[in-house]
Amino acid sequence: MTTSHRDGPIKVLLVDDEELVRSGFRLLLELEDGIEVVAEASNGTEAVDRARATRPDVVVMDIRMPGGDGIRATAEIAGTRGLEGTRILILTTYETDDYVYDALEAGASGFLLKDAGPAELLHAIRVIAAGEALLAPRITRRLISQVTAARKATAAAEERLAVLTQREREVLALVGRGLSNDEIGADLYLSPATARTHVSNAMGKLGARDRAQLVVIAYETGLVTTGDD
Repeated sequence: MTTSHRDGPIKVLLVDDEELVRSGFRLLLELEDGIEVVAEASNGTEAVDRARATRPDVVVMDIRMPGGDGIRATAEIAGTRGLEGTRILILTTYETDDYVYDALEAGASGFLLKDAGPAELLHAIRVIAAGEALLAPRITRRLISQVTAARKATAAAEERLAVLTQREREVLALVGRGLSNDEIGADLYLSPATARTHVSNAMGKLGARDRAQLVVIAYETGLVTTGDD
């Protein structure tokens, strides 16, 4: 369900209500081979319009913006026909944003701290564009844990997981803990290719857009909990 092959540069849409932030990102990205900034937007409403017009590979999306917030825009972009391949990288201030879980549910593929350095931004864009999820443990797992700590597995959750084989459940749990395909393979004594196949099968059976949504499902169903390492 994901691919790292592409023709041409990675097309990026920058979304932030601060022009200075957008200008800094644009300057950095325009100096990088293989990445092209195709548009900018100052709010969520503009972001949806620009995404439909330019069909970017990656949207770098702020959460909090006047005139249309990033979560609503993320959901609209993720649900737009023709933009199935567009991945959304959410900018977060980490300590103050309470909406990261909502952004994942809306279709975000990962997160980047607003004060991240240039190398981190470039890495994040390339990871997201390759169809992977940017699920750094210090950001995603902790935030999802905070939101889902009080949720308990229910009969409905068990029914949701019933479509998976036992091996796919094991793989889903490891995805939820933030492990890569290589790490999953090592943990379960599988090849990375076999681990990737199990991840892809789980996505298909659970109707997940990408790895990020598998993490959400792992926490929602209680397969992964706050205390898991």
